[in-house]
Amino acid sequence: MSISLGLIINPLAGLGGSVALKGSDGMAEAAQALGAEPRAQQRTQVALELLLPLRASLRFLTYPGAMGAELLQRMGFTYEVLSTPHAGQTTAADTQAAVQQLQHSGVALLLFAGGDGTARDVCAVAKAGQPVLGIPAGVKIQSGVYAVSPRAAGELALRLLQGGLVRLTEGEVRDIDEDALRAGKVGSRYYGELCVPTEGGFLQQVKQGGVESEELVLQELAEWLAEVLEPGVRYVLGPGSTLHQLATLLGHDTTLLGVDVLQDGAIIARDVTEAQLFALVDGHAAQLWVTVIGGQGHVLGRGNQQISPRVVRAVGLDNLRVIATKRKLTTLEGQPLRVDSGDPELDRSLPSALKVWAGYREELLYPLEAL
Repeated sequence: MSISLGLIINPLAGLGGSVALKGSDGMAEAAQALGAEPRAQQRTQVALELLLPLRASLRFLTYPGAMGAELLQRMGFTYEVLSTPHAGQTTAADTQAAVQQLQHSGVALLLFAGGDGTARDVCAVAKAGQPVLGIPAGVKIQSGVYAVSPRAAGELALRLLQGGLVRLTEGEVRDIDEDALRAGKVGSRYYGELCVPTEGGFLQQVKQGGVESEELVLQELAEWLAEVLEPGVRYVLGPGSTLHQLATLLGHDTTLLGVDVLQDGAIIARDVTEAQLFALVDGHAAQLWVTVIGGQGHVLGRGNQQISPRVVRAVGLDNLRVIATKRKLTTLEGQPLRVDSGDPELDRSLPSALKVWAGYREELLYPLEAL
């Protein structure tokens, strides 16, 4: 299993703190003139040191020089640089360009080191649902998209790499007006939200609390699915007891081991063949709902061959939804989700970690392996 992580370092982050400039936005040259030394790489290194034992199964995508490649080379990680070096100090435009390229490359998690100004740059271009996590390296950290420390960021990334259940949430991006702060006035402004992993401790909670109520979780999932159903969209329900029970809770009678199609509150096709399914979704707004084979982890290519590569492409990877309870995921014992669609190119185009719908408005990030 190889997981791709994105890495962006704002090498100017935190420069203003040690020289009492109350921030670094637009003050890098002044801070350096006062003797400030960069610290973003050092704080990023603290986070990445926890990942060193997993170097063989980890690949970074990053930007040149001080924005990531320099540190990764020094630490011995495998990495790919997505841009060419340029002279001069890095800018907000560099950060935004890096975010756009990294998320287009399908990284499982995008790590960025900086402060609230960096978070604003990331938020400006990050697409909805792209998991990101900030490594705190700035003077001020008002945004709720950073780990509590560099080490905590590394621990959270390690949890993902080791197959732990990592919950996703929305974190606010906020920033203080530095000019006002230097004048003695404190106030922050809301700039948006980012999709960030958060420590859930699910394995421990389930163990301490006894047994997770499968019926309750499925009821909550059904309530969420009912809320997100859109008119005119064709929802392809894959086989398996999880989706069959969810369909029942939504008031629909589906086939346990077949593939059915739901639209506008009714099952419009039952137990379809691959050809029938392709005809239904080709050129039509659709979503794929699949579950995980308990104990094995297969998402595509086992038991649901009707959902062929051409069907997946017709629907679009952005419209693939994996639905599984935390209990089912724990049966994998840390092993990754698996895809074996029969089309290696399609399998490789999937991200190295998938979002899994596991409860009411609850998404987990879980590693994926193409066979």
